[in-house]
Amino acid sequence: MSGTIRVGIGYDLHPLVAGPPLTLGGVVVPHARGLQGHSDGDVLAHAVADSLIGAAGRGDIGQWFPDSDERYRGADSLSLLRQVVESLMEGGWRVGNLDASVVAQRPRLAPYLHAMRVKLASVLRVELDAVNVKATSPEYVGSLGREDAIAAYVTVLVEREADNR
Repeated sequence: MSGTIRVGIGYDLHPLVAGPPLTLGGVVVPHARGLQGHSDGDVLAHAVADSLIGAAGRGDIGQWFPDSDERYRGADSLSLLRQVVESLMEGGWRVGNLDASVVAQRPRLAPYLHAMRVKLASVLRVELDAVNVKATSPEYVGSLGREDAIAAYVTVLVEREADNR
């Protein structure tokens, strides 16, 4: 192997509340409630960022963008993800592929998954086929099944060439 290959995982969960729009993977999804968070609450973008940060061994999203810092209040999570990607690329890291699952009882996300893939692929600077986003229902079990929250799980593969160690 001429370089370094690493895998990262990311997870995020935010409560659904009245007021903010529901944003997932940078896509506004029509729904009566949105995700509460210090930023825009985009659990998919947050889990992607956390998976990348972890794969590169650089901490976690809370260290990069602490909720105690007012600069990030209401922030666009895709913009935060873009900062993570740019920093990792400066260190020689490139995304190989990403696989994500969004867990939500409602709304049905199937009509929006392609748009999420397109937005994430653009920010990650990879081809569309390197990004997979799927949705699953918690089958009415737990807080996710009661529609109290939405969660996202992400696995990412990153690579760094040998001369960038």
